[in-house]
Amino acid sequence: MLNKIWFTMICIGIIIAAINGRMEEVSVAILESAEDSVMIVVKLIGPMALWLGVMKVAEKAQLTKVLANLFKPLAKILFPEVPKDHPALASIMMNLSANFLGLGNSATPLGIKAMQELQQLNSGKRSASNAMCTFLVINTSSVTLLPTTILALRIGAGSAQPTEIIGTTIFATFCSTVVGLIANRILIKISGLREI
Repeated sequence: MLNKIWFTMICIGIIIAAINGRMEEVSVAILESAEDSVMIVVKLIGPMALWLGVMKVAEKAQLTKVLANLFKPLAKILFPEVPKDHPALASIMMNLSANFLGLGNSATPLGIKAMQELQQLNSGKRSASNAMCTFLVINTSSVTLLPTTILALRIGAGSAQPTEIIGTTIFATFCSTVVGLIANRILIKISGLREI
């Protein structure tokens, strides 16, 4: 659906540009945007490779499991429906640990795995369980200690102080997570969503 919306907006923009005699400007903008996107990707490769490598080293050194174990008491509060030693909790904790370190690309497969594990526990296979909704809220708003992608973009753009956003990022992601969890709990209580 979203692809259709974007396609429609692009077509409307091109038609309006043609009507107003501004097709040359549209062509230049398209080419410049394509060039800019390639340059951004090239500038992101180094930092992303570094942090993905750090994550792999952390995984091999069992540091991500240590982080996951630190989060277990919190997981029992956030996901009371999930059995204590279920694989879903390990996947959730690994995903949250990766997000905490700002490794969104590494977190994605872990998040997909966590949702698959939660789906196995879900009695209503055609709708999301409370645990799935809670995980989605936390994953979407997750607290980030090191926003590596934004840091890489700021470095690539020549920022004099690329790390100055770390404090505000931690604060903003903490606030969004708290508000998301509060809204999640209120909606669960109001709608009487079923347990797993």
